[in-house]
Amino acid sequence: MTDILSKWKKALSRTSKAAFGRLANILGATDIDEFTWEELEGLLIQADLGVSTTHQILSVMQNRATQEGILRAQGLYGVMREELLRRLDPAPPLNLEPYQPAVILIVGVNGSGKTTTIAKLGHQYNQQGKKVLLAAADTFRAAAVDQLQVWAERLNLPIIAGQANADPGAVAYDAIQAGISRKMDVVIVDTAGRLHTRFNLMEELKKVYRVTGKALPGAPHATWLVMDATTGQNALAQARTFKEAVNVTGIVLAKLDSSARGGMAFAIQKELGVPILYAGLGEKPDDLQPFNRESFVDGILA
Repeated sequence: MTDILSKWKKALSRTSKAAFGRLANILGATDIDEFTWEELEGLLIQADLGVSTTHQILSVMQNRATQEGILRAQGLYGVMREELLRRLDPAPPLNLEPYQPAVILIVGVNGSGKTTTIAKLGHQYNQQGKKVLLAAADTFRAAAVDQLQVWAERLNLPIIAGQANADPGAVAYDAIQAGISRKMDVVIVDTAGRLHTRFNLMEELKKVYRVTGKALPGAPHATWLVMDATTGQNALAQARTFKEAVNVTGIVLAKLDSSARGGMAFAIQKELGVPILYAGLGEKPDDLQPFNRESFVDGILA
């Protein structure tokens, strides 16, 4: 448990230093005044929480300070922690047991960390004793298929891969059928890194989504969007488009260890209303961790 907590703290060190580094000075042993609130506003916006979320948090903090008689700035630390926690939903567990196999569709733009995330997810399920099949349906980019095949070989995971420019829907269909016949527990489907502004590519993604349901009624059982934490608020427009296209049910926040914009997690929750399920805290397969809101908030406030 200590190792996991230290891993969160280390991964969030960039956000903590870049955005919350001034927190100790702001919330020092001084009286609360207008300057305190201005400083906190600048800090939260810099942390990429977004203007709306920042103003909501500050409004609640000001009201509580008045109601609870908090006069010294250092008394606001606990209030801020509570308000940040309140704006992050606990990650709901995905129950894979009813499905044979459970089909997880992974979507996201190129460069978001999608393929690496798939490999890490496959490794984790494999470590739990589940039989996992990967589907390399990103046939528009040969390098993506090659990359996933390299990961599959490294982690000793079976994979169904399509040829370059093959129909991605057909690859997804074949993989799910193979998963059924081989009695796999989980099939994880990679998809092309769609540019959310390209209408035709988004339509192709919708087709893959529909095809999975034809291969196995009820599929996909989960659709997860991989978001690059280093892009901050800029990723939200993309995320909205993906959610509208394929009913995104969960977020994987990749590259959190490389970002100083970890505060975008709060904007994701407010704008999308979709839970963050996993966070990428490093390069190793075990560095993909279930999202823990307490560890996250304590990490950025460290």
